[in-house]
Amino acid sequence: MKIELVKEQIEASRQELVAHPAFQWVNTVPRARHFMEAHVWAVWDFMVLLKSLQRELTCVEPFWIPKGDPAVRRLINEIVHGEESDVDQEGNATSHFELYLRAMAEAGADIKPISNFIEALGRGEAPMEALAASDAPASAKAFVSQTLEVVARGEVSEIAAVFTFGREDLIPDMFIEIVRYLKATFPDELGLFAYYLERHIEVDGDLHGHLAEQMVELLCGNDATKWDQAALASKAALQSRIDLWTAVMAEFEAKHLALETAR
Repeated sequence: MKIELVKEQIEASRQELVAHPAFQWVNTVPRARHFMEAHVWAVWDFMVLLKSLQRELTCVEPFWIPKGDPAVRRLINEIVHGEESDVDQEGNATSHFELYLRAMAEAGADIKPISNFIEALGRGEAPMEALAASDAPASAKAFVSQTLEVVARGEVSEIAAVFTFGREDLIPDMFIEIVRYLKATFPDELGLFAYYLERHIEVDGDLHGHLAEQMVELLCGNDATKWDQAALASKAALQSRIDLWTAVMAEFEAKHLALETAR
């Protein structure tokens, strides 16, 4: 199966990402805050991919007609429901993005850059321009820019591949355990962050991963060019995530070195 060939081509990058030292590096509240200030952009970025697929693969027009493969429609709509209309710890409806902002606020992380960016989009500013003008960390700007370029190209099979193989379920178990430890140690700061991670993975389980691979297969079909693009885009997305985490650690260390030097 061609999907297996893609997975073979990206496996080394996938393993490098899962074993990234950033997941063990986040072992204090200040580091968790810094991590969240960059990661929140990836949470938004994930929704961009998802909603792009929803526009392309389901009918969102005023006058509905059947569109695309029913299994793919179900996959996309299930994930949209889980991401855009989930529940918080009290059972109140919320999106994962909004939940993440609440988790950041609880942890004492800075939500102004991402909030200002969302407001700029609400005013109709172009995403790339709003991103460039934002106070996002340089690491996040580079990461989101790559995704926006994929979406702008409009090749749905490429978007689907990036979505399928560069998703949030690549957060390893060891990172969740570290966050649970921090939650137990600092329940007032990191309780919502731990809940977000646990909930996100719970609603984005094995079934979604399997269906997402089916989606890529259906969209690429027997087109060798599309399969090549899918593999290249997936590998680039994984490398972009690796670069993000590496830069997050470097930015934190540089910031604190500058603070110490200024004293």
